[in-house]
Amino acid sequence: MSEPQSNKTHFGYKTVDSTEKAGMVADVFHSVAAKYDIMNDLMSAGIHRIWKRFTIELSGVRPGHKILDIAGGTGDLAAKFSKLVGPEGEVVLADINASMLQVGRDKLTDKGVVGNITYTQANAEALPFPDNIFDCITIAFGLRNVTDKDAALRSMLRILKPGGRLLVLEFSKPRNELLSKAYDTYSFRVLPFMGKLVANDAESYRYLAESIRMHPDQETLKGMMDDAGFARCQYYNMTGGVVAIHKGIKP
Repeated sequence: MSEPQSNKTHFGYKTVDSTEKAGMVADVFHSVAAKYDIMNDLMSAGIHRIWKRFTIELSGVRPGHKILDIAGGTGDLAAKFSKLVGPEGEVVLADINASMLQVGRDKLTDKGVVGNITYTQANAEALPFPDNIFDCITIAFGLRNVTDKDAALRSMLRILKPGGRLLVLEFSKPRNELLSKAYDTYSFRVLPFMGKLVANDAESYRYLAESIRMHPDQETLKGMMDDAGFARCQYYNMTGGVVAIHKGIKP
Protein backbone atom coordinates (compact mmCIF):
# COMPACT_ATOMS: atom_id res chain seq x y z
CA MET A 1 0.00 0.00 0.00
CA SER A 2 1.50 3.33 -1.03
CA GLU A 3 2.03 6.11 1.46
CA PRO A 4 -0.21 9.18 1.25
CA GLN A 5 1.29 11.71 -1.11
CA SER A 6 2.90 14.71 0.54
CA ASN A 7 1.32 18.05 -0.28
CA LYS A 8 4.77 19.30 -1.24
CA THR A 9 6.79 18.45 -4.34
CA HIS A 10 9.73 19.72 -6.36
CA PHE A 11 9.59 22.28 -9.15
CA GLY A 12 13.22 22.15 -10.20
CA TYR A 13 15.12 22.88 -6.99
CA LYS A 14 12.18 24.73 -5.41
CA THR A 15 9.71 23.09 -3.03
CA VAL A 16 6.12 23.93 -3.97
CA ASP A 17 2.60 22.76 -3.19
CA SER A 18 1.71 19.64 -5.20
CA THR A 19 -1.43 21.35 -6.46
CA GLU A 20 0.63 24.16 -7.98
CA LYS A 21 3.25 22.18 -9.90
CA ALA A 22 1.17 21.26 -12.96
CA GLY A 23 0.32 24.92 -13.56
CA MET A 24 3.94 25.99 -13.13
CA VAL A 25 5.14 23.32 -15.58
CA ALA A 26 2.38 24.43 -17.98
CA ASP A 27 3.72 27.99 -17.86
CA VAL A 28 7.19 26.73 -18.79
CA PHE A 29 5.93 24.85 -21.84
CA HIS A 30 3.56 27.62 -22.93
CA SER A 31 6.67 29.79 -22.98
CA VAL A 32 8.93 27.41 -24.92
CA ALA A 33 6.44 25.71 -27.27
CA ALA A 34 7.09 27.87 -30.35
CA LYS A 35 10.88 27.34 -30.20
CA TYR A 36 10.79 23.78 -28.80
CA ASP A 37 12.04 21.96 -31.91
CA ILE A 38 14.82 24.46 -32.59
CA MET A 39 16.00 24.30 -28.98
CA ASN A 40 15.91 20.48 -28.99
CA ASP A 41 18.27 20.40 -31.95
CA LEU A 42 20.56 23.01 -30.45
CA MET A 43 20.61 21.55 -26.92
CA SER A 44 21.42 18.02 -28.05
CA ALA A 45 23.33 18.85 -31.25
CA GLY A 46 20.67 16.78 -33.00
CA ILE A 47 21.42 13.64 -30.96
CA HIS A 48 17.82 13.57 -29.65
CA ARG A 49 16.88 12.11 -33.05
CA ILE A 50 19.12 9.08 -32.39
CA TRP A 51 17.63 8.62 -28.90
CA LYS A 52 14.13 8.69 -30.37
CA ARG A 53 15.07 6.33 -33.19
CA PHE A 54 16.27 3.76 -30.64
CA THR A 55 13.01 4.21 -28.72
CA ILE A 56 11.09 3.39 -31.91
CA GLU A 57 13.25 0.28 -32.44
CA LEU A 58 12.54 -0.94 -28.91
CA SER A 59 8.80 -0.36 -29.28
CA GLY A 60 8.13 -3.40 -31.46
CA VAL A 61 5.30 -1.45 -33.09
CA ARG A 62 3.67 -3.15 -36.09
CA PRO A 63 0.87 -2.37 -38.57
CA GLY A 64 -2.52 -2.26 -36.86
CA HIS A 65 -1.18 -1.41 -33.40
CA LYS A 66 -2.71 1.26 -31.17
CA ILE A 67 -0.08 3.63 -29.71
CA LEU A 68 -0.20 6.36 -27.08
CA ASP A 69 2.56 8.97 -27.02
CA ILE A 70 2.27 10.86 -23.71
CA ALA A 71 3.84 14.30 -23.38
CA GLY A 72 4.13 13.93 -27.14
CA GLY A 73 5.00 17.57 -27.59
CA THR A 74 5.70 18.45 -31.18
CA GLY A 75 5.08 14.94 -32.46
CA ASP A 76 8.48 13.47 -33.39
CA LEU A 77 7.61 9.98 -32.12
CA ALA A 78 3.96 10.17 -33.14
CA ALA A 79 4.88 10.92 -36.77
CA LYS A 80 7.11 7.83 -36.94
CA PHE A 81 4.48 5.65 -35.25
CA SER A 82 1.84 6.88 -37.68
CA LYS A 83 3.83 5.39 -40.57
CA LEU A 84 4.54 2.14 -38.71
CA VAL A 85 0.96 1.34 -37.66
CA GLY A 86 -0.51 2.17 -41.07
CA PRO A 87 -4.16 2.87 -41.94
CA GLU A 88 -5.44 0.04 -39.73
CA GLY A 89 -3.59 1.33 -36.68
CA GLU A 90 -4.05 4.37 -34.47
CA VAL A 91 -1.75 6.84 -32.76
CA VAL A 92 -2.87 9.14 -29.96
CA LEU A 93 -0.62 12.12 -29.26
CA ALA A 94 -1.36 13.32 -25.71
CA ASP A 95 0.03 16.29 -23.86
CA ILE A 96 -1.12 18.13 -20.76
CA ASN A 97 -0.08 21.42 -22.33
CA ALA A 98 -2.43 22.99 -24.89
CA SER A 99 0.33 25.08 -26.49
CA MET A 100 2.57 22.06 -27.10
CA LEU A 101 -0.38 20.04 -28.40
CA GLN A 102 -1.28 22.79 -30.88
CA VAL A 103 2.31 23.09 -32.11
CA GLY A 104 2.43 19.30 -32.57
CA ARG A 105 -0.91 19.18 -34.38
CA ASP A 106 0.06 22.02 -36.74
CA LYS A 107 3.48 20.50 -37.45
CA LEU A 108 2.16 17.01 -38.24
CA THR A 109 -0.77 18.33 -40.28
CA ASP A 110 1.66 20.42 -42.35
CA LYS A 111 3.73 17.26 -42.91
CA GLY A 112 0.64 15.38 -44.10
CA VAL A 113 0.48 13.11 -41.05
CA VAL A 114 -3.29 12.67 -40.91
CA GLY A 115 -5.85 9.89 -40.90
CA ASN A 116 -4.63 7.59 -38.14
CA ILE A 117 -3.59 10.16 -35.55
CA THR A 118 -5.67 11.94 -32.92
CA TYR A 119 -4.80 14.54 -30.28
CA THR A 120 -5.83 14.55 -26.62
CA GLN A 121 -5.07 17.00 -23.83
CA ALA A 122 -4.48 14.69 -20.88
CA ASN A 123 -2.77 14.44 -17.50
CA ALA A 124 -0.49 11.40 -17.26
CA GLU A 125 -1.60 10.80 -13.67
CA ALA A 126 -5.21 10.12 -14.73
CA LEU A 127 -5.25 9.10 -18.38
CA PRO A 128 -8.76 9.35 -19.90
CA PHE A 129 -8.78 6.00 -21.68
CA PRO A 130 -10.41 2.60 -21.03
CA ASP A 131 -8.43 -0.32 -19.59
CA ASN A 132 -6.31 -2.58 -21.80
CA ILE A 133 -6.45 -0.76 -25.14
CA PHE A 134 -2.90 0.27 -26.12
CA ASP A 135 -0.18 -1.99 -27.55
CA CYS A 136 2.56 0.50 -26.67
CA ILE A 137 2.90 3.69 -24.64
CA THR A 138 5.83 6.08 -24.94
CA ILE A 139 6.68 9.12 -22.85
CA ALA A 140 9.75 11.05 -24.01
CA PHE A 141 11.25 13.76 -21.79
CA GLY A 142 7.95 14.14 -19.96
CA LEU A 143 7.95 11.93 -16.87
CA ARG A 144 10.27 14.21 -14.92
CA ASN A 145 7.65 16.98 -15.15
CA VAL A 146 4.86 14.81 -13.70
CA THR A 147 3.99 15.58 -10.07
CA ASP A 148 2.99 12.05 -8.97
CA LYS A 149 5.13 9.72 -11.07
CA ASP A 150 3.88 6.59 -9.28
CA ALA A 151 0.26 7.45 -10.11
CA ALA A 152 1.26 8.12 -13.73
CA LEU A 153 2.99 4.74 -14.05
CA ARG A 154 -0.07 2.95 -12.62
CA SER A 155 -2.31 4.88 -15.01
CA MET A 156 -0.16 3.81 -17.96
CA LEU A 157 -0.19 0.18 -16.82
CA ARG A 158 -3.98 0.18 -16.58
CA ILE A 159 -4.57 1.20 -20.18
CA LEU A 160 -1.92 -1.07 -21.74
CA LYS A 161 -3.02 -4.41 -23.14
CA PRO A 162 -1.51 -7.48 -21.43
CA GLY A 163 1.86 -7.93 -23.13
CA GLY A 164 1.93 -4.26 -24.11
CA ARG A 165 5.04 -2.25 -23.40
CA LEU A 166 5.90 1.10 -21.86
CA LEU A 167 8.97 3.02 -22.99
CA VAL A 168 10.20 5.97 -20.93
CA LEU A 169 12.84 8.08 -22.67
CA GLU A 170 14.26 10.54 -20.19
CA PHE A 171 17.35 12.40 -19.10
CA SER A 172 19.13 10.40 -16.42
CA LYS A 173 22.39 10.22 -14.48
CA PRO A 174 25.75 10.05 -16.34
CA ARG A 175 27.84 7.03 -15.35
CA ASN A 176 31.20 8.82 -15.54
CA GLU A 177 32.21 11.50 -13.04
CA LEU A 178 34.05 13.65 -15.59
CA LEU A 179 31.09 13.48 -17.97
CA SER A 180 28.78 14.34 -15.07
CA LYS A 181 30.77 17.49 -14.24
CA ALA A 182 30.91 18.58 -17.87
CA TYR A 183 27.18 17.93 -18.19
CA ASP A 184 26.47 20.07 -15.10
CA THR A 185 28.49 22.95 -16.51
CA TYR A 186 26.66 22.68 -19.82
CA SER A 187 23.23 22.43 -18.19
CA PHE A 188 23.52 25.34 -15.80
CA ARG A 189 25.62 27.75 -17.85
CA VAL A 190 25.08 27.03 -21.52
CA LEU A 191 21.40 25.97 -21.56
CA PRO A 192 19.97 29.08 -19.88
CA PHE A 193 22.15 31.25 -22.14
CA MET A 194 20.84 29.44 -25.24
CA GLY A 195 17.30 29.70 -23.89
CA LYS A 196 17.70 33.45 -23.49
CA LEU A 197 19.27 33.85 -26.93
CA VAL A 198 16.86 31.68 -28.95
CA ALA A 199 13.61 31.59 -26.97
CA ASN A 200 14.08 34.77 -24.90
CA ASP A 201 13.51 32.64 -21.80
CA ALA A 202 16.49 31.71 -19.61
CA GLU A 203 14.35 30.79 -16.58
CA SER A 204 12.41 28.01 -18.31
CA TYR A 205 15.63 26.34 -19.43
CA ARG A 206 17.10 26.73 -15.96
CA TYR A 207 14.02 24.87 -14.64
CA LEU A 208 14.50 22.14 -17.25
CA ALA A 209 18.11 21.64 -16.12
CA GLU A 210 17.03 21.49 -12.46
CA SER A 211 14.16 19.10 -13.21
CA ILE A 212 16.62 16.68 -14.80
CA ARG A 213 18.71 16.65 -11.60
CA MET A 214 15.61 15.97 -9.46
CA HIS A 215 14.45 13.05 -11.63
CA PRO A 216 15.03 9.53 -10.24
CA ASP A 217 18.21 7.80 -11.41
CA GLN A 218 18.18 4.69 -13.59
CA GLU A 219 17.83 2.08 -10.84
CA THR A 220 15.28 4.11 -8.87
CA LEU A 221 13.01 4.55 -11.89
CA LYS A 222 13.33 0.85 -12.72
CA GLY A 223 12.23 0.09 -9.15
CA MET A 224 9.27 2.45 -9.48
CA MET A 225 8.16 0.63 -12.63
CA ASP A 226 8.50 -2.71 -10.83
CA ASP A 227 6.40 -1.37 -7.94
CA ALA A 228 3.73 -0.07 -10.33
CA GLY A 229 3.28 -3.62 -11.63
CA PHE A 230 5.38 -3.72 -14.79
CA ALA A 231 7.31 -6.90 -15.57
CA ARG A 232 10.75 -7.51 -17.13
CA CYS A 233 11.78 -3.92 -16.47
CA GLN A 234 15.15 -2.88 -17.84
CA TYR A 235 16.92 0.22 -19.04
CA TYR A 236 19.37 1.20 -21.74
CA ASN A 237 21.88 3.99 -21.15
CA MET A 238 22.71 6.27 -24.06
CA THR A 239 25.31 9.02 -24.39
CA GLY A 240 27.04 7.78 -21.24
CA GLY A 241 23.85 7.74 -19.18
CA VAL A 242 22.92 11.34 -19.93
CA VAL A 243 19.75 9.73 -21.31
CA ALA A 244 18.18 6.36 -20.57
CA ILE A 245 15.29 4.39 -22.03
CA HIS A 246 13.34 2.32 -19.50
CA LYS A 247 11.19 -0.52 -20.81
CA GLY A 248 8.48 -2.45 -18.96
CA ILE A 249 5.87 -5.00 -20.03
CA LYS A 250 2.32 -5.34 -18.73
CA PRO A 251 1.96 -8.91 -17.41
